Amino acid sequence: MSRHLPARRPFDAPGLLAFLATRAIPGVEEVSGTTYRRTLLLGHGPAVVELTLTDDGADVLLTLSDPADEADVTGRCRLLLDLTADPSAVDEVLGADPDLRPLVAAAPGRRVPGAADPVEMAVRAVLGQQISVAGARTLAARLVVALGTPLPWPQGALTHTFPTAPALAQAPDSVLAMPASRRRTLRGLAAALAEGKVVLDPTGDRDEAERALLALPGVGPWTAAYLRMRALADPDIFLGTDLGVRKALAALGITDSSGSRWRPYRSYAVVHLWASLHS
Repeated sequence: MSRHLPARRPFDAPGLLAFLATRAIPGVEEVSGTTYRRTLLLGHGPAVVELTLTDDGADVLLTLSDPADEADVTGRCRLLLDLTADPSAVDEVLGADPDLRPLVAAAPGRRVPGAADPVEMAVRAVLGQQISVAGARTLAARLVVALGTPLPWPQGALTHTFPTAPALAQAPDSVLAMPASRRRTLRGLAAALAEGKVVLDPTGDRDEAERALLALPGVGPWTAAYLRMRALADPDIFLGTDLGVRKALAALGITDSSGSRWRPYRSYAVVHLWASLHS
């Protein structure tokens, strides 16, 4: 099953691919050339999604357990690649700032990578607390092997779907190899997601979702804001306390950590700042 998902130009496909490749979880995701592939557990069973990025969107190849999941997975792909963004509007606002203008000029149409699986994104946010991207990726890979569901038809490096919220909530200590406080946070978050006490729906009430997240022990403002940006597709979140953002601001000589001058597209400013650390 294949189709093309369009994006308004300019579309920074290389930036998206680089972001996803750095964070790809072995067994669940891989990036090769201009193609990102991943597994998903959908309503009717597992699926493999192949997204080949072009200058105007993505060519999609789907391997589904049931064609009934096509609409769901297509929507997830649009969210993951931020395909509904208006890049001209974003670049006009951010490019008007002299500090960000060179970053915008170097990568016009930069997107905010979203979440194909909100539960996975929530777990990754907790795993990433106070450790490196590489460290969080390693922890996530171990969870996939221990708790993920093996694909009935493995495809290359893709072997499992990411663990479900119930599986994570009930995981033994031996599987959750992390500090006890983070283990409690992960279990509590997974249980709240499994029970519907926290709902990460981009079409829902973002404020309510954030309040529910912050009510959970161990979930602080950074985690809630990160999920609001990536899982809830909020275009105006600024992660002023994020270590990478702080490093980028310092390198640019920016002392304002609120990002208020980049409203209403502060999430895009964050992604530009992250990318500037590797340019």
